[in-house]
Amino acid sequence: MKIAKDTVVSLRYELFDSEGELLEKVEDPVSYLHGGYDGIFPLVEEALHGKGVGEHCNVTMQPDDAFGEYDHALVEVEARSAFPEEVAVGMQFEGGPEGADDEDCLLFTVVDVTDDEVTVDGNHPLAGKTLTFICTVTGVRPATAEEMEHGHVHDAEGGHIH
Repeated sequence: MKIAKDTVVSLRYELFDSEGELLEKVEDPVSYLHGGYDGIFPLVEEALHGKGVGEHCNVTMQPDDAFGEYDHALVEVEARSAFPEEVAVGMQFEGGPEGADDEDCLLFTVVDVTDDEVTVDGNHPLAGKTLTFICTVTGVRPATAEEMEHGHVHDAEGGHIH
């Protein structure tokens, strides 16, 4: 079977930065619903279309095609008192503008802590980076009606995979 709209695609992948440094490697196959469901980068989805099990894909993505440009406006310095006492670099907090709903919230990562202030960054850690996505297709099957309705893959027992 070839990858087409409304198929479930399973693959192993590696993600590299522009210097060739390995950023992520997935040995256990991950699955996504193919055909514009936002389960994978659009350029990768386009490159995979029509491929079958065992075939490879190698796509280099500019920041706008991956996690976006780095936005300095998403770096904020907050009062230390607004955070838990045990706040540390690397911790993450969800937040957004005052009165924002869940869809407008971002995940902020603590990047600096002083006695008086905490600096958080709402950019994705890979924002602003050119990335190369290399993968091997390990499975292709028709999506179920429920998967297409929900817009994502379900596990063998019908449970949701997010």
